[in-house]
Amino acid sequence: MIIVCLVPPGAEADTPWKDTHPMRRPSVLSVRRRLTTRATVHLAAFATVVAATVAVSPTQAQIDQGRPRVDLETATVAQLQQAMSTRKITSEQLTSDYFARIRALNTSGPGLNAVRALNDRALEEARQADRERGRGTVRGPLHGIPVLVKDNIDVRRLPTTAGALALADSYPSDDAFLVKRLRAAGAVILGKTNLTEFANFTTNGMPSGYSGLGGQVLNPYDVSQTPSGSSSGSGSAAAAGLGAVTVGTETSGSILSPSVANSLVGVKPTVGLVSRTGIVPIAASQDTAGPMTRSVYDAAALLTAMTGVDPEDPATETSGGVAGTDYTAALKKDALQGVRVGVASSPSGNQGAAFTRALDVLRAQGATLVQVTVNTGGMPPGILDYEFKRDLNAYLARLPRNAPMKSLDDVVRYNLAHADEGAIKFGQTQLVASNAIDLDDPAAKADYEADRDNGIATARSRIDAVLGAEDLDAILFSGNGSAGIGARAQYPSVAVPIGYDPANGRPFGMTFLGAAYTEAALLSFAYAYEQASLEWRPPSVVNPSLFRCAPPAKPQRTCAP
Repeated sequence: MIIVCLVPPGAEADTPWKDTHPMRRPSVLSVRRRLTTRATVHLAAFATVVAATVAVSPTQAQIDQGRPRVDLETATVAQLQQAMSTRKITSEQLTSDYFARIRALNTSGPGLNAVRALNDRALEEARQADRERGRGTVRGPLHGIPVLVKDNIDVRRLPTTAGALALADSYPSDDAFLVKRLRAAGAVILGKTNLTEFANFTTNGMPSGYSGLGGQVLNPYDVSQTPSGSSSGSGSAAAAGLGAVTVGTETSGSILSPSVANSLVGVKPTVGLVSRTGIVPIAASQDTAGPMTRSVYDAAALLTAMTGVDPEDPATETSGGVAGTDYTAALKKDALQGVRVGVASSPSGNQGAAFTRALDVLRAQGATLVQVTVNTGGMPPGILDYEFKRDLNAYLARLPRNAPMKSLDDVVRYNLAHADEGAIKFGQTQLVASNAIDLDDPAAKADYEADRDNGIATARSRIDAVLGAEDLDAILFSGNGSAGIGARAQYPSVAVPIGYDPANGRPFGMTFLGAAYTEAALLSFAYAYEQASLEWRPPSVVNPSLFRCAPPAKPQRTCAP
């Protein structure tokens, strides 16, 4: 029997963490030459450094003997904090162990290809966290915790590529605002994850998890199936325990969909709760970043650290009323008592059976379920083509003067010039379409603004009408069914695992959707369900053949050479 503990032994599941802190432009290189540049060799070059480090790590020695101090595949943030507070492991050792696990599973072993680059300063960041802990300063639940972020989020001294060959040498001058927030919370930036190129806005028909620079991400629960996207690497990495927690981004489904596909908790926040400054955009009207984790508590702790009003992102001004919220404080096992939830899905087959079991759990925990219909079709035309060129050009304009790309037009031209090197294996129809739009044209601008405003208003009115008519606290969808309409409304959703297909082990999930800035409530509902159902299982249990011959497992006679 597998027992997954979601809270540290001896602690109450609904006890929040107590905060104790005071407060020369390079030329455009060919792909072959790029492979020798710093932008594309972080994993290879850093492997030598990490190998030398972990070779003397007691924790790594234990892993080699099959007796790891911490099970990285299942460990929660609370468990890792307890391990560090009791001196069972240090942040430096933990970071080294994650590097070792990445080496074993990312390019070796199953070759998940979820992690794109490593932060060569992560060990020093971890040592600093250990020094602070030694002096009695622990900033919060993320103190010393290794975090992976999607490779469209700026981290100083690492390239921000969005998976595009054109951006392989594109280095930001500073961290993204949310990365600064993570550092302020004591987190260790472990590295960056692969993604669907340009967050799945390069072309129609590109496989989820594929990029010209990063290649194809695999789903650890079933490598024959999509990892979904565009936050594919964040999903695969979180599921396989390549980082304690990961950060993804979403414009429409890019956190929720890979969270469901990789059996994760995913939080798509209200637009404005998390700053977008320093993130390669698609569309400011819908873009956001959010947590992708193996437990609800971890998602709440990560979201708490990520939020904040950013003067450079006007959308965050609307979040002033919830600024500083500790989302872990709302996590109670009885949070579903007296709650009214609208059920907007009725799937069939094995997915339907899993969803029905989840509904039974909700009822048993005191929720009243009401069958509802949310009209998700017939929306006004989308606005991503309109906003992508404008917003990408604005992001590129913030980069240092020596940045290789200055505009979307530069990217399109680069891709055409380097097509034979794999820059656009599946084409670039969406890049070209957006590049052709001129928002300085009055007619185009009027069409765009009408579609934007009507889209937001229509989506909100449909959701609000259902919530209001039945006095609902949230609307529940099977899978990531809330993604499209929630994205247009700029409303939050929280995805949570609900089981696995008995026919093949593929994950099932469900998603809570609410009105603006109801993240605390949605997380509490997801937490109460999670604690009552205990459905989550790690990939090595659901898909053992993929991990049987990979460290820390002992080599077997049946393993391939």
